[in-house]
Amino acid sequence: MSTAATIAKVLSTPAADALIERLREKHGPVLFHQSGGCCDGSAPMCYPQGDFIVGDGDMKLGEIAGASFYMSRAQYEYWKHTQLIIDVVEGRGGMFSLDNGEGQRFLTRSRLFTDDEIERLQEAGRL
Repeated sequence: MSTAATIAKVLSTPAADALIERLREKHGPVLFHQSGGCCDGSAPMCYPQGDFIVGDGDMKLGEIAGASFYMSRAQYEYWKHTQLIIDVVEGRGGMFSLDNGEGQRFLTRSRLFTDDEIERLQEAGRL
């Protein structure tokens, strides 16, 4: 049985980890922000760490492959019962994301937390 501290709000697949490492080799440290649906839909956007300013309205969900992953607090209210799984598929990345032009793009998959996981996250003040 997992503890609240071990329940990840965001995970990544091995394919996503490989693309993150490739982008890090080209651009240095990177971070992610889950897009809220404007220009690039709801894609996870990857940026050079110094090029995206995390605001007071953003919260850190965790890290994937050593890269911080953020989402707006308002959007999190809709997604808080969901674990995000960042994967990679063939295609073109978001126009502002580093995966654009790589032949692969990041994709957010998700699953609902179990009742037990929700209870543990609530007890720990993480939900």
